[in-house]
Amino acid sequence: MSECVAFLKDVLTPSSNIGRSNERITVTLTFAQSLDAKIAGLGKQQLILSGKESMLLTHWMRSMHDAILIGVGTALNDDPQLNVRLLPPEGNHIAPQPIILDSTLRFQPSSKLLKNFRAKQGRQPWIVTKYHENPPAEYVERKQTLEAEGAVIIPVEGSGGHLSVSALLEALYQRNVRSLMVEGGATVISSFLISGHVDNLIVTVAPTFVGEEGLSYEVGGANTPLPSMEHLNSLVVGRDTVVAWKVLHPI
Repeated sequence: MSECVAFLKDVLTPSSNIGRSNERITVTLTFAQSLDAKIAGLGKQQLILSGKESMLLTHWMRSMHDAILIGVGTALNDDPQLNVRLLPPEGNHIAPQPIILDSTLRFQPSSKLLKNFRAKQGRQPWIVTKYHENPPAEYVERKQTLEAEGAVIIPVEGSGGHLSVSALLEALYQRNVRSLMVEGGATVISSFLISGHVDNLIVTVAPTFVGEEGLSYEVGGANTPLPSMEHLNSLVVGRDTVVAWKVLHPI
């Protein structure tokens, strides 16, 4: 996989931060999609889109970031481990810090992330949730349950059912996260795309169609500005094509 490692080192260079403050997190948004831009099946059912070769590339990418973030919907549907178990053990690769965006604390105590942590086989997951000045009793109970099972709860500001991406990144920066890999799902992808905080976009395209029943992500409405991007490189990995862009930010 030396070609994949070289590809990632090339497209994840600090050049994406030229002209921007150093006191911020470098954000890589990445996901796999079908040719018709679907990332999940009917009812948000998990789809195995990435082939084994591009999945291995994803694990290399994880090892190059301080933290990895997904939304609670993906956490509930896929129950991922967010580690680097596919990489060769002799490399002593460090798994990224797992982070779940969960405004209402729906994350399950029975998740693989918490089981792995309790078994000393994974890092302690952080759950970023909405700050409540006077939290309801149900929220307090869920928080206490998750903390008892090993989760770290991080409250940040939000509006409605959505958390502020800026507040999220500030909270993670204060916890010494300097590079963040965002894997989705659909709501998280859309939120980050329009947030102005993404530096690198890396998309794995699988040679398959899902059809109308599949779930896609949204890229904003008529009045929502979308980022301008510069193509960096593309790589055929097994049956998939991985495409990397640098997001252009105003200087």
